[in-house]
Amino acid sequence: MKALDELTFDNRFARLGDAFSTHVLPEPLDEPRLVVASSAAMALLDLDPAVAETPVFAELFSGHKLWAEAEPRAMVYSGHQFGGYTPQLGDGRGLLLGEVYNAAGEHWDLHLKGAGMTPYSRMGDGRAVLRSSIREFLASEALHALGIPSSRALCVVGSSTPVWREKQERGAMVLRLAHSHIRFGHFEYFYYTKKPEQQAELAEHVLNLHYPECREQPEPYLAMFREIVERNAEMIAKWQAYGFCHGVMNTDNMSILGITFDFGPFAFLDDFDAHFICNHSDHEGRYSFSNQVPIGQWNLSALAQALTPFISVDALKEALGLYLPLYQAHYLDLMRRRLGLTTAEEDDQKLVERLLKLMQNSGVDYTLFFRRLGDEPAALAVARLRDDFVDLAGFDAWAELYKARVARDGDYNEVQRRERMHAVNPLYILRNYLAQNAIAAAESGDYSEVRRLHEVLSKPFEEQPGMEQYAQRPPDWGKHLEISCSS
Repeated sequence: MKALDELTFDNRFARLGDAFSTHVLPEPLDEPRLVVASSAAMALLDLDPAVAETPVFAELFSGHKLWAEAEPRAMVYSGHQFGGYTPQLGDGRGLLLGEVYNAAGEHWDLHLKGAGMTPYSRMGDGRAVLRSSIREFLASEALHALGIPSSRALCVVGSSTPVWREKQERGAMVLRLAHSHIRFGHFEYFYYTKKPEQQAELAEHVLNLHYPECREQPEPYLAMFREIVERNAEMIAKWQAYGFCHGVMNTDNMSILGITFDFGPFAFLDDFDAHFICNHSDHEGRYSFSNQVPIGQWNLSALAQALTPFISVDALKEALGLYLPLYQAHYLDLMRRRLGLTTAEEDDQKLVERLLKLMQNSGVDYTLFFRRLGDEPAALAVARLRDDFVDLAGFDAWAELYKARVARDGDYNEVQRRERMHAVNPLYILRNYLAQNAIAAAESGDYSEVRRLHEVLSKPFEEQPGMEQYAQRPPDWGKHLEISCSS
């Protein structure tokens, strides 16, 4: 394991030059203090978890110190925000400190969010507040534990620096890890500003470093785009299967690697609601839960437009046509597993849709239903879950279909069925009210609840003795929390 001064930097994106990013130093926070750190994320950098408790750790990730080999850069990009194009965005409060590679040869971006103003801050102050930093830390690590592709979070550092949002809050920084922070909006920026040389350089950078296997294909750029389509189809299928709402699916928030990042007003479903809107600024419901699938395709179309200098329009359309079939295949595969099924039948999609409609009309807790469905043999489980539904006749009809489907699924072993279902159906998810409780404690100086919740969510499928309170349905107040982009 390494100490902090033993990290090895190789700043490949910075070497692209000033057309792609601007050199900016982070603005230090006052009285930095460690709020929470992820030992699993630290392991990606071969860091000894013990270094998180040293003073230099908080100093490095609050802008007070910097490695000599780091080259902090604010990236420039643009993007479609709520469907409208914004010509220039960029890292308004984030900095790519540099790229570190580990003993396995993996490169990881160190991206500091809340690091102060940059040339791309527009009217913002470049700061992040404690609550948003905690939410991003918890979300990225929780999604990873669920098997959903995501950026990672190394730590949150709090401070006494005042920051004004709707009220005065305290500034914080979160250190994010990803193999790249390049977005769809990077390609859009160079396309719409008519900078073909830089756009070609960016495309080569992404192809060589992140999709090298596509070099073996007759049309490398097309192969890369197809891979991006497939990764996004799989990622969004997992969002939908686990009830995750991103909230701000602008093209500048879409990763070129097909991972979840740029967490804002996200939420996991409590009661199942296909029309759920987690961002209180999304008045039209553009980024509602059910709209995430078509918006994913819309965003890929925007990226395709930016790639027309390299790929024919017909080839791009053909690749885009793969999105929905790939999404449906990934989604149905995961939903079958959530139902405890090991084989495929033609009517499985209808079985899933019928269940979700019943859940929608009855306000059934999405996560706990699937977990409890695997607790007991199918007949006993549906009998116990029946009382959660308003339409008893409708549920009874579904239950008969489900029991018959389970019986046809092959060799029936209840112990194995329970193990299979519990391996894909979490007991613990990041519910908004749990995050809010942890944030409230942290804002009063008590970080123990943030750390405890992070620990629970790192093992979402395992029953953890003494942690029953994290597996409960939320109280009424916890179901209706409004989250904004400034969170």
